[in-house]
Amino acid sequence: MSKMLEARYGSPDRPLKIGEFEIPCYVLSNEKRVITQSGFLKALGISYRGETERDKKAKEGEDTPARLVRFINGQRLSPFISNELKDLLENPIKFKNQTLTITYGYEATCLVDVCDAIIQARKAGQLQKQQAHIAERAEGLLRAFAKTGIIALIDEATGFQTVREKDALQQFLSKFLLEEHAKWVKTFPDDFFEMIFRMKGWTWHYATTKKPQVVGHYVNDFVYSRIAPQVLKELRELNPKVDGKRKAKHTQFITSDYGHPKLKEHLTAITALGRATGYNWNNFMRFINRAFPKFDQDGSQALEIPFNED
Repeated sequence: MSKMLEARYGSPDRPLKIGEFEIPCYVLSNEKRVITQSGFLKALGISYRGETERDKKAKEGEDTPARLVRFINGQRLSPFISNELKDLLENPIKFKNQTLTITYGYEATCLVDVCDAIIQARKAGQLQKQQAHIAERAEGLLRAFAKTGIIALIDEATGFQTVREKDALQQFLSKFLLEEHAKWVKTFPDDFFEMIFRMKGWTWHYATTKKPQVVGHYVNDFVYSRIAPQVLKELRELNPKVDGKRKAKHTQFITSDYGHPKLKEHLTAITALGRATGYNWNNFMRFINRAFPKFDQDGSQALEIPFNED
């Protein structure tokens, strides 16, 4: 029998604070960042009104949260929730918190994915009027996550950032990058490129055969230069140009088990930031420089000088 996961960092009195509400969160013994079941529902503004005995048990951490499961499997939202995400939400992570109480939670990135699905459902006109407040909450959460990233938020709230191992960067790079490139799979969602096109005023048919060459520069700028120290440098060394061209895509050198989820998380935050700025290029560049400063060659971040907004 495998040993139950334990909360290594975080406590009930050190929640993640977003706006006027608080979300209990922990970093587990396997370094997964999790949000508790009750915190997950509270963050989305989903109440336990009309709860059944099954719901009550879920609230106490003894069963899957039926209220959330019913919500994501509802006719209006289900088309926007992937099977992978449904599986994660229907099978919460069981762990002991620092008071040795059995607790259930979800990986923090699930909250980002659910928020994105809710926004998509609203955009498609699928939400009911009584669900409007949930969409507003989801939009507010995405804006908050876009500014700093949910992983960084939880690391700060739990105190994990102060005790990271000295070789954390090297461990990250070894987990994020492959020594040999893997079979290419589509990694960057269309929403990311659509965001760039809308901000630049380009029509989408402009990319039906080949995206403008400058888009590659934007990918390096917005993603690889900001996701973590030295990632772009390492990718260029692993995937050098030969006769002016690279033989593979950078994404082929990113690990599927760790790198791709990390990349997905970053792309979600960047795309949400573009939406939050109303697809205004100048505002987007100003905000991304604040929320995700570029890493220099030595691994340090170049912070933006706070010029007057006007």
